[in-house]
Amino acid sequence: MTSTDHEILDVRFRKLIQPNAPLQKLSADSLWAEGPVYFPAADLLVWSDIPNNRMMRWVPGIGTGVFRVNSCFSNGNTRDREGRLVTCEHGTRRVTRTEHDGSVVVLASAYQGRRLNSPNDVVVDSRGSIWFTDPDYGILSDYEGVRAESEIGRCNVYCVSPHDAQVRLVADDFVKPNGLAFSPDESRLYVADSGASHDANGPRHIRVFDVDRTGALHGGRVFAEMASGVPDGLRVDEHGNVWSSAEDGVHCYAPDGTLLGRILIPETVANLTFGGPRRNCLFITASSSVYSLYVSVRGAGR
Repeated sequence: MTSTDHEILDVRFRKLIQPNAPLQKLSADSLWAEGPVYFPAADLLVWSDIPNNRMMRWVPGIGTGVFRVNSCFSNGNTRDREGRLVTCEHGTRRVTRTEHDGSVVVLASAYQGRRLNSPNDVVVDSRGSIWFTDPDYGILSDYEGVRAESEIGRCNVYCVSPHDAQVRLVADDFVKPNGLAFSPDESRLYVADSGASHDANGPRHIRVFDVDRTGALHGGRVFAEMASGVPDGLRVDEHGNVWSSAEDGVHCYAPDGTLLGRILIPETVANLTFGGPRRNCLFITASSSVYSLYVSVRGAGR
């Protein structure tokens, strides 16, 4: 347990943090911790340890353990509307759902007959549609997946409707689309582009799209530029503030794009999620470790 360093850049940030809440390290044995997802029914946190090809879990009062071995180099995770685990798999280049009985169903593995690159992060909207990003990180080497050539030739954002199970292209102008999250009313979709991870001149920003009633995206302006590293995973709180991973910690942006402040973490942050019984605990995956930190705002709930 360590003290938490906050950098307040806007007075609005003071109402979002708990200055006296300690940063707690829950785990420190991952090679690259990613994709945290919280299950309120079991008070259970699950995350991916990509290079170790496994998924881990943490339960209050019990601690950490292995959730799944041979996880197909899983990355991003979320829950669907029925509380089932939805996972992006680098190794199999697909998005899957784990049923309540433990069986695994493939939700997406190809677009127009061509295999996906390596699905990275995923979110489910209130209608049950599954939105995911598909950069090429998992096929660039054998460290986080299986090295291979891209069959699609681009890194896109897709959506799968629960009604027809068709993989629909929703955005194709990204370099490396990464984390994504909806605003509380789902009128906006935020998508990170971490292209600067492999090209110093590449994008390191978060874009925002307007979402119409049919689920189509419009706009796509730059919402925020990342000054430290690249944006990876991100989440939105109940007031519409965007919490993003960064090289030096977690950055929090107001809905108007103003950087409100930073929570400094001693490792590079990959992803985060809100959890706990009141959705006011940030679970943060950062390099080899997983941290928790209570804040004064709840994650968006739909």
